[in-house]
Amino acid sequence: MSVSLAATVAELQRIGAPDEALGVLRLGRGIGPLRTAPMLIPTGRAWRLGVVLVDEHGGIYATGEVTRAIEPLIAVTNRSAEAERKRELRRMAARGPFAEGDTINVDFTPLSLDDPADPLSRDGDEVLVRLPSGSRVPLERYLADRVAIVAEGLL
Repeated sequence: MSVSLAATVAELQRIGAPDEALGVLRLGRGIGPLRTAPMLIPTGRAWRLGVVLVDEHGGIYATGEVTRAIEPLIAVTNRSAEAERKRELRRMAARGPFAEGDTINVDFTPLSLDDPADPLSRDGDEVLVRLPSGSRVPLERYLADRVAIVAEGLL
């Protein structure tokens, strides 16, 4: 774990920042029509810090889709395919062993400095984060700013 990630984790723990669940899809099991329903299963917890998630071990991930562990209400007709997919994701989260209302990050991916598609890159010895605007800022400064926002209760 890098020094900046270790300091970030320590500060998040010190201030009691709320974390979120990490979950992965487990497809239904069984034979033929006798199958269990697909569900999200927990793989850990992490703090959401903008475009990245940081876990207690200093793992850093790209954010994916976010859902909540709530049983969706009765569907309204003529919903888009995207709305139905999100509704089914909430249902799968509710089937999993998450606390009701828990926020769950799905499709998160570990970040690597070697993958140009990731929001992290290296410029000499400095690790940079690519923001949605396209600008790049040093990871250490980005994490410090995000922790400050969390500490102020704005995130």
